[in-house]
Amino acid sequence: MAQKQKILVIDDSRVIRMRVRDMLPKGNFEVLEAKDGQEGLSLLRQESFNLIMLDFLLPKISGWDVFQHIQSNQKLQTIPLVLMSGRKEEVTDKITEPFKYFEFIEKPFEQKELVYAIKSAMKKAKEPRLENISPQSENKEQDQSVDRNPESTVEIEYLNQKIAQMQAEINELKKQVAQIEPLKQQVVKIFNFVKQKVK
Repeated sequence: MAQKQKILVIDDSRVIRMRVRDMLPKGNFEVLEAKDGQEGLSLLRQESFNLIMLDFLLPKISGWDVFQHIQSNQKLQTIPLVLMSGRKEEVTDKITEPFKYFEFIEKPFEQKELVYAIKSAMKKAKEPRLENISPQSENKEQDQSVDRNPESTVEIEYLNQKIAQMQAEINELKKQVAQIEPLKQQVVKIFNFVKQKVK
């Protein structure tokens, strides 16, 4: 009995996940689904896949972060990858064309477009890696010995942004407090002046 081809579909839209499942050519496929980037990364750590379909905009951990994790891992980067998005410019804003090691498909798509994208992704995945395609791939050797946890990285970035935002708010409050004191003195002067005039 032929071994099943395992396909991972990471998309927050249940409709898209079902659409991909229904459009796949009839064959010995096992489709696993993830509704966000965190779930997708968890499945990538647990299972071996023959194809990854990845939405670029995802909750919890973005498709861009998942993509970088895949490209920085020597084992994962050999798996054919199809990136999906409703707007191509969201992808090209971060990754320049031509897409050398993966395929892109714009949502919504038809079955023949999906089949073409999968075939193209399989072909591109066999290309030898001669250049870096993401900032993280520069530290590829380091990534092989220490598996990065993108969930922690995203959380740290988020916390750093929050700290910077709170610091800015604190600085603004300090400015306002510094401005209140001279105003208070002016009010006292005006009050005393009015008081004298009333007398």
